[in-house]
Amino acid sequence: SLVCLPYAPPVSVTVTPLPRHGPASRFPPPTPTGRFLLQFKFDCHYTNGTERVRLLVRNLYDRQQFVQFDSDLGVYVGETEVGRRWAEGWNKNQAHLAARRAEVDTVCRHNYGVVERFLIHRRVQPKVRVSPTKSGSQPHPHLLVCSVTGFYPSGIEIKWLKNGQEQTAGVVSTELLQNGDWTFQILVMLEMSPRRGDVYTCQVEHISLRGPLAVHWEAQSDSARSKMLTGVGGFVLGLIFLAAWGARGAAASAPRPLTPAWLSPWAAGQWGVGPAEEESAAPSVPVQADSRAAPGGRGS
Repeated sequence: SLVCLPYAPPVSVTVTPLPRHGPASRFPPPTPTGRFLLQFKFDCHYTNGTERVRLLVRNLYDRQQFVQFDSDLGVYVGETEVGRRWAEGWNKNQAHLAARRAEVDTVCRHNYGVVERFLIHRRVQPKVRVSPTKSGSQPHPHLLVCSVTGFYPSGIEIKWLKNGQEQTAGVVSTELLQNGDWTFQILVMLEMSPRRGDVYTCQVEHISLRGPLAVHWEAQSDSARSKMLTGVGGFVLGLIFLAAWGARGAAASAPRPLTPAWLSPWAAGQWGVGPAEEESAAPSVPVQADSRAAPGGRGS
């Protein structure tokens, strides 16, 4: 397997031209506008661990590479007129070339041993989600989007299947995007004309998985989809009705304290029964008068 690690963080230099004022010049020459970017990028490429190591040192000006050192060649190679002049000067410096060639071991192989434990063997499984969307184009008015996120390392294989058959036409993929947390994400879209019963599958293969991960999506007719939504809506309304009915029945069956007729209105109020409810709250048992005085009253 091939692994690429940065030799060092890329170096970027912004060059701003300055005007030159000479004593013989009455008026300074016009200054070029804008800024110019000079970059130096260092990459270490590994095959089967450190069995084979390749160092690339790339020099770019305004995003165009103009000279490169390749450890497989052992020298600098210019790609533009300016780059060839730079390469010629560096290749004449034997001490510089020897130090650059040695960096295959002193830098690349050394760094591999440093990061191997927590980077080379790191595995994070992808999360896969399939969702339909309208593209608005004809004759394929629909798109299926397979969103694959949060995986590491970056190598991944994603296929679209229709009823078990791999689809190659109408497949569009975004570039591999870095999430900033040492994981990656990618979107793979399939143009389709769905018919009822068709089953579409997004199949993902990644080194972190024991086998292919498949997420399915089945096409439905408009009438079937409408019936399904109607059924779901009726079910939800039924649950709401049952919940309301149960709450009402529970309130009606809740026990209320009984108030004896001989309690005073003040005492009845302690139980939450007002004077107007005393008569209805009293037990329907006739009270016989006797010679003994009831509490809070007088004898006959």
